[in-house]
Formats: sequence, structure tokens, C-alpha cells
Amino acid sequence: MKLGFLTVMFGDMPLKEVFDATRPLGLEAVEIGTGNYPGDAHAPLQELLKSKPKRDELLALIKGEGLILSALSCHGNCLHPDDAFAKKSQQVQTDTIKLAEMLGVGVVIDFSGCPGSDEGAKLPSWVTCAWPPDYIEALEWQWDKKVIPYWSKQAKFAKDHGVKIGFEMHPGFVVYNTETLLKIRKACGNNLGANFDPSHLFWQGMDPIECVRVLGKAIFHVHAKDSMVYPQNARVNGVLDAKHYGDEMNRSWLFRTCGFGHSIEWWKDFVSTLRLVGYDYVLSIEHEDSLMSNSEGLRKAVECLKQAIITEKVTAMTWA
Repeated sequence: MKLGFLTVMFGDMPLKEVFDATRPLGLEAVEIGTGNYPGDAHAPLQELLKSKPKRDELLALIKGEGLILSALSCHGNCLHPDDAFAKKSQQVQTDTIKLAEMLGVGVVIDFSGCPGSDEGAKLPSWVTCAWPPDYIEALEWQWDKKVIPYWSKQAKFAKDHGVKIGFEMHPGFVVYNTETLLKIRKACGNNLGANFDPSHLFWQGMDPIECVRVLGKAIFHVHAKDSMVYPQNARVNGVLDAKHYGDEMNRSWLFRTCGFGHSIEWWKDFVSTLRLVGYDYVLSIEHEDSLMSNSEGLRKAVECLKQAIITEKVTAMTWA
């Protein structure tokens, strides 16, 4: 297993400067955004698609740092009811898949998206309950008319280009938990799987380690990010919290850097369970802790995860 990071946190710096700043941390992998929500500060998508010298330059820079390029990230909403928004997300994702093939990257990371409630909708509609029955009707329409047709086509396109698509299970989108991740794989193909981010599962009340056991080979890539539920607020308002992330004192939960939401013992168990199900790729640190600077959040995550990560191949069981 390798320890890496998503460069989006340093989007205001050229990639070479990012590597200069992070080199002392001894990381082994890098994940780069290509557009949509993550932006494309370090991988200008159209420029790279058109220019082999630019692609070679990027790969040489990464290799020169002793890193691997673990994934390209283009989180958007390909199912957005606003046609222009959806088409932009779709084009960025399609182009990212093409670029991934050119760069020899096996995983593209995205959200599953969320349609509206019907053809006349203008904004996404995330269904969170089964009653009144309008919600079930809307959910069935979303999956039958939007989710399955689009992702079946896109899964095949990605497979034809030698790329897997890893969804972050994130509230607000149709794939937000273990059940919905498995549902989209069953309907659209096993080339769709998870970019497993435990932070989104903690605050929904799930046990990410149990989710790892269930998903197994459906995990294509892993984000190392923590979160913490603050009981004094959650006991009053629950964990579905729409307050701004900057309202830290009153929110029911916050994203935290690794080790500040859950203990090092938890992270050791998480890493061990990933190995148990056969995952031996990258833990990619994503910093979204509003109580720390980007550099300190990354540094503290590295300090935590270097104690937890398992890097060497298993040796023979001399005791059995």
C-alpha cells in the first residue's frame, strides 16, 4: 500500500511548487483534479489531451519525485437536471477517461450525480425517505430513466478505454452508501466501484470498516479523510446538517484530518481490513479540515497514517 495525496488543497500553487513543499513528507502517490468541482489547476484537461509533450512533461515531473499517479478526479454531477450543467460534467468526465488512458492511469474518480425529481425539475432532488409515496416514485424514476441509462453507457465507455470509475459515496447523490454503490454496480456493471472515503460514512452513522468488508473488490481507490460527529449538536438536530461548513461551533459534524476524528487504532484497523479484502493500492489524503491549514492538516494526516499503513508484501506463515 502507498500513501499519497490529492493536490486540490494546493490549487493556488504550481504543481512543481506543491512537490517542493510536500517532498519532506515522503509520500509515494499523487491524485490530481481534471475539472468540475476539483478544478484542473494541476492538470489542464484540454491542454493535456491535445499535447503529448505536455503529458510526457507531467508524467516526468511525477516520476522524478518518485511518485505514482494514482487517479484523476473530476467530481461533478453528470445527472444534473440543468442540461448545460450536466453536459459540462459529462464532457469533463469523458475527456478525463480519455486522458487517464493516455497517462496509464486506471481509475477516474467522480460522484454518481443526482437528477431532479422529474423531467421538469431545475435542481437536483436527493430522496432521503420512503413516505409520502411521491418520494419513492421520484426515486424509481431517477434510477430507471436517468441513473441506469447514463452510467451503463459510461461504464462501457470507461471499460473500452481500460479505466474504472470510482464513486465517492456522498450524501446529495444517488450513490451515498454501501447499498446504493452495490445497486449501481449490479445495474450498470462492475467497472463501476468505490473511491472509498470513510469521512462521508462516519457522519451518516455507518461503520466504514464493516462497509469495507461488504464492498471488498468493489473498492478501486481510497481517500484518507476523517470526520467527527459532535454529540451535543447531533443529539439536538441529528446529522443531516445543511449549515455552512464554516459554522463549526454549531454543526453536527465536521471533516477532520486523519487522527483527529478517530484514533490511530481505528486507522490501523481500517488499513488492516482493506488488506484483508485484497486492497493494496493507495491511501490518498484529502484535506478538508476547516480547523487546520492545508499544510498542517496534510502533515498531521501523514504522521497518523505512517503509523497505520502496511507497505510490505505478506511473508509466508512460518507459524502455521
